[in-house]
Amino acid sequence: MSFPRNAAGLPHQVKKIEHFWITLKDGCRLAARMWLPEVAEQKPVPAILEYIPYRKRDGTRGRDEPMHGYFAGHGYAAIRVDIRGSGESDDVLQDEYLQLELDDAVEVIDWIAAQKWCDGKVGMMGKSWGGFNCLQVAAMRPKQLKAVLSVCSTDDRYRDDIHYMGGCLLNDNQWWGDIMLAYQSRPADPALFGPGWKENWLKRIAGMPFWPALWMRHPTRDDYWRHGSICEDYSAIQCPVFLVGGWADAYTNAIPRMLANLKAPRRAVIGPWAHLYPHDGVPGPAIGFLQEAVKWWDYWLKGAANGAMDGPMLWAWLEDGERPATTATHKAGRWVGAEAWPDKAGVAAKAWHLGRGVLAESAQPAADLPICSPQNVGAAGGEWMGAGCAGEGPADQRLDDAGSLVFDSAPLAGEFDLLGTPVLDLEFTVDKPVAQVAVRLSDLWPDGAAQRVSYAVFNLNHLAGHDRPQKLVPGQRYKARIEFNALGHRFPAGHRLRVSISTAYWPLIWPSPERVTLTVHTAGTQLKLPVRAPQPGDGAAPFERPESAPAAPTTKVAEGKLHRSVTHDLIGGGVTYVTDVEGGVFGEGVSRFEEIDTVVNHGIRRELFIRPDDPLSARFHDRQIHDLKRAGWDIHVEVDTVMTCTKDAFILTGKLDAFENGQRVASRNWRESFKREFS
Repeated sequence: MSFPRNAAGLPHQVKKIEHFWITLKDGCRLAARMWLPEVAEQKPVPAILEYIPYRKRDGTRGRDEPMHGYFAGHGYAAIRVDIRGSGESDDVLQDEYLQLELDDAVEVIDWIAAQKWCDGKVGMMGKSWGGFNCLQVAAMRPKQLKAVLSVCSTDDRYRDDIHYMGGCLLNDNQWWGDIMLAYQSRPADPALFGPGWKENWLKRIAGMPFWPALWMRHPTRDDYWRHGSICEDYSAIQCPVFLVGGWADAYTNAIPRMLANLKAPRRAVIGPWAHLYPHDGVPGPAIGFLQEAVKWWDYWLKGAANGAMDGPMLWAWLEDGERPATTATHKAGRWVGAEAWPDKAGVAAKAWHLGRGVLAESAQPAADLPICSPQNVGAAGGEWMGAGCAGEGPADQRLDDAGSLVFDSAPLAGEFDLLGTPVLDLEFTVDKPVAQVAVRLSDLWPDGAAQRVSYAVFNLNHLAGHDRPQKLVPGQRYKARIEFNALGHRFPAGHRLRVSISTAYWPLIWPSPERVTLTVHTAGTQLKLPVRAPQPGDGAAPFERPESAPAAPTTKVAEGKLHRSVTHDLIGGGVTYVTDVEGGVFGEGVSRFEEIDTVVNHGIRRELFIRPDDPLSARFHDRQIHDLKRAGWDIHVEVDTVMTCTKDAFILTGKLDAFENGQRVASRNWRESFKREFS
């Protein structure tokens, strides 16, 4: 991971307030931390709010300090608030993006605007959860909220989040739910919460939901998912919006949609990065994101005439073709701009036709091509969400292509740039009433190596919409419009395009209940690619080098470990995909935050098993531990969940144990079954 340089001579001296309470009208206290320019005590300043459930004290401290310290150093009151029921805040957190969470945020914004150190103008920002809720809050139009900055977020909670993709159940739903079990079962810090911390802790554990089950109760796009999805009414957002994402992240698809549909002033940046703030961006190149953020805030909160809205609406990193590798620290390429999105002046849809093993610009002889993939196709797919760590990217696709239908173009006569969202219009029949499909677009090297540059998965029972599932009629012809993940990629001359189609994609998504043979009818199938013509401004350098304020004083207590493997049992026939992490969600190591004398540790082991010939053999076993330690205070949490299935149901079991100083103080057990009718 790259690290920004410390900015020398920030304009303002900063005072840090480690902890204070914001008391809401119903009496609930929200825990907050603030970086305040000293000048604000005489001359009020605008404020920037980040509002998330990841523990300001010991959770995001390492990330918060250099970022919010930087904003404060440029004349902003930077405030990190823990959502109700998380960190030191009162109550029990019951779910993501509840109306209560959003209402609390509006009240917090009003509270901030009324403080003597604030001039009444507030901006809101965040990544992931915080990127979601700043858009959701903006749609509520709080009077004092003047602009938002949303990183790695979405406009549609069902279509683009960690629970479902293309109507298919993501295995990350369980992994993420288990992380929330571990995160939210830790106690408030006694040094801040004071007497009653343990009673509050036990109440929190007793009242906590079985997180992964929450989202499995809603397998289609019902009112649960419509809530908090700003695509339901883009016009509700009237304040300016700055959107940021990365090709290696899982949330980038929403950026083109929001640029096209929002009416408020807006701009966006898509880099090569994973699920990270871009000043820490991996794969690189990282950019001076904090400088861009300050420019944005200065323009909208201070009225500075700094040209923050000048230039392209979208800056995107156009990646060069690279040999497939599961670990990437840097992506070669160049910055390209689009004055508007859709970029009608620079990007045009180009149709390609599928034939028997062929992808061509001209129509091909009709063919009916069946595929019934082994259930372990997808082992080369990598992680659903990149986090900037080793081994998470897609491997050489030849491993999965062996169990897929494959269509190759002729070698390209020249460079071929794509920017936007590829679409496959697929005509098909199936032999079972429940089916799914995975499609992949690869950059095929002259020696046969296949670099996946985009993909999609789709539940074919959702042809009429994610809110209107229906059984398929075996043998009946259907048409599906399948949108790939958005991309920015340059295919070199001499390379070929490859489209691959499979009926399974494990361990990314849960398999269909039966092995399915899907027949592709090529006469009615067409690939549409967003071809971008080179522009005079390509290769510009629009961003400065990364900067930040000084980091939180931290000591690494132990190195992290990260192991990923796929094992095929040649006797028993099973395939096991293992991710084993020690020292953090992504293997970053065990650390002690010196200012609070607290050691933080997180360990995860995921084991995903399947037999190539049996979708009902699928099993996901996830184990997680979390530790908080300092002299006289040792908190340890263990989470263990298992997901299995029958033809008619998913079965999810879970166990949680919490320990204080080696003694178990609380335990929870869950077992839930979910009807599977269209998945």
